[in-house]
Formats: sequence, C-alpha cells, structure tokens
Amino acid sequence: MTDAYLKFLTFVLLMIATPGPANMLVMIGGAQRGVFSCMGFIIGLICGKFCLNIIFGLGFGLFLEDQPLLRDGLKIFSAVYIIWLALQSWNDRVETGLNPNPLSFFRGFIVHPISPKTWVMVTLAWSQFAPNLGTLENQLFLVTVGFGVIQLIFHTLWCVVGSKMRKAFPHSKNLTRSMLAITVATVLWALWY
Repeated sequence: MTDAYLKFLTFVLLMIATPGPANMLVMIGGAQRGVFSCMGFIIGLICGKFCLNIIFGLGFGLFLEDQPLLRDGLKIFSAVYIIWLALQSWNDRVETGLNPNPLSFFRGFIVHPISPKTWVMVTLAWSQFAPNLGTLENQLFLVTVGFGVIQLIFHTLWCVVGSKMRKAFPHSKNLTRSMLAITVATVLWALWY
C-alpha cells in the first residue's frame, strides 16, 4: 500500500503544483494583497476540495459519468464563475481600500468544486489511485489528507510567488492584468479539454 500511496501523492503533486485556476487566483491575490490576506481563500480552496473528495469517494463521480448534460452544465458554470472571480481584480484598488478582498474563504471554497481541472483531477484520483489504498475509510482519509497537505504547500507557494512579483513590480496594473489574462486562458483551456 505504501507504493500505491506514493504513486497517488506523485499524481497529486503534479496536478496541484502546475498552473490551474486556483493557483492563478492565489498568485493574483498574492500580487495584489500579499500572502496573509489570501490565507482565508487558500483554506477555502482546501476545504472545498476536501468536500469534493468526500462526495466523489462516496460515489458521486460514478453518478456524474451517466449525466452528460449535468456534467457539461457544471463545466460551463465553473468556467464562468472562475473567470468572473478573476475579473473582480481587474481594477486593482487595494491601495485606496475601495475594493474589498474578493478572495474570501467562501469564494475559495467554491473554486475547486466547480473547477474543470479539479473535476478531472479528482475523478482520476478516485478511479485510478484510490482503489489501491485499501478500505473505503482508508481511501477517504488518505486521499483527502494527501490533497489537503499538498494544496496547503503549493497554493501558498503560488501566493508567495505573486507576492514577490508585487515587490518586483510595485503598483503595476499590467502585471495584474497579465495574470488575469493567463487565468482566463487557463480556465478556457481546461474547459475545452
């Protein structure tokens, strides 16, 4: 089982460490507000994926495979929501205090359950790796904890990268807007594939 769990963790590491909607959003947040202001959002991301993993572990993924209309509707809704969330930062007014923090716990909580990349990631985790991790109780524990720990590390690192970029390019709306464009492109790419 140790070998099976290492394979699972390698998969999770590669999925979470790479660019995706959540990582792009925390990088934007880090660039605009710094790491500390994004911690609620990061904890929301972790909790949202925790709940999604529990639901998939209890069989929702199997149900969803038989519902292509619902699955496609969720993909479109998720892309629209994540793009909307990213665009909330288009006019960065952090310095004046006019723009409240759009990266709250609740908004973070929703991102993973509706992210196209996350759905693929969680589906693969439960179909390809979880069955080799023992009983359902073991699977639920090992999958949710594995995702949670790696998310905490890498979402925070993406936020730190954004924060460092803010220091390198202070007061740069072009930096924020470039990251927003990358985020929108990433979401559209995930939706397409």
